Amino acid sequence: MAACTQAENPGDPMAAEERHEWRMVTSWPPNFPGHGVSASRLARRIEELSGGRITVEVFAAGELVPAFEVLDAVSRGTIELGHSAPIYWRGQIPASQLYGSVPFGMSPEVFNGWLFHGGGLELWQEAYAPQNVIPFIAGNTGPQMGGWFNREINSVSDLVGLKMRIAGLGGEVMQRAGALPVLTAGSEIFTALQTGAIDATEWVGPYNDMAFGLHQAAQYYYYPGWHEPSGALELLVGREAFESLSAELQHIVRTACFAENSFLLAEFNTRNHEALQTLINEHGVDVRRFPDDVLDALQRHSVEVLEELAASDPAVARIYESINAYRTAIEPWLEISAPFTLPPGDGG
Repeated sequence: MAACTQAENPGDPMAAEERHEWRMVTSWPPNFPGHGVSASRLARRIEELSGGRITVEVFAAGELVPAFEVLDAVSRGTIELGHSAPIYWRGQIPASQLYGSVPFGMSPEVFNGWLFHGGGLELWQEAYAPQNVIPFIAGNTGPQMGGWFNREINSVSDLVGLKMRIAGLGGEVMQRAGALPVLTAGSEIFTALQTGAIDATEWVGPYNDMAFGLHQAAQYYYYPGWHEPSGALELLVGREAFESLSAELQHIVRTACFAENSFLLAEFNTRNHEALQTLINEHGVDVRRFPDDVLDALQRHSVEVLEELAASDPAVARIYESINAYRTAIEPWLEISAPFTLPPGDGG
């Protein structure tokens, strides 16, 4: 419950500081590696940076509200904060899907550039405004894997009739290719895959996927994660709660989100590398690349889906235009600044 109290002794400046008791609901299972841990860490950052003037109690998915009702709870004002992913709000905010990730879209670094220097953050907050919610970027899982499959994908025809847990725009693209997309909460994925309720699933990457034990329920692990080259996480803040803060505390919330965004991306790059080696070397996971013709077909369908979505919604159109303009503008720099690998030895 939001609260702001004043001191009993008005002559004591420290005691007179505003105090806020907030609750954060999340879309993640309890103590879930990466996402759930990030939500708790962000809550601690806000508390510590504010010197305890904002306290945040964190609730996992299902403890107060279901995983996919986080936005609704914050929008109603019954909860101050939500930690989730933009890909889940297709029904309420069609434009949110472009912030979850655009298939074959921007890397996390380019996405951050667009957010903070290309107008992306302002458009994001504009899109969420009718819900009385202010979104902040609060993490990024980096490039994802293509998913776990219990059938080989050797051609586009192998996607036809495939029951796959896949969220966001990637699900629409897979449907165009003949698959049957299913949206399942993270805590239910393993059972669905193991029992054959679904034939395949994407989740995040090696770090989170191994934590869910998905390697025990599927034979093949495909890459690249064409559907989500940049997996943004968000902190949803109720507008009334945010506006109740002083300018200083508002800045602290923004700063805490910015710090967590950078920290989580670095963590995922490190943990994904470690987990992938474990999956291959200790569990014998069969890691495969999607065939080129499959990726080509999915990319064509991605363009179709994005252009149709932009034509159907003015907010989506503005955001899609902004994304394309930024990518076009930055492309010359990206062409000459690609990451390089040092040669063996000291590297000079």
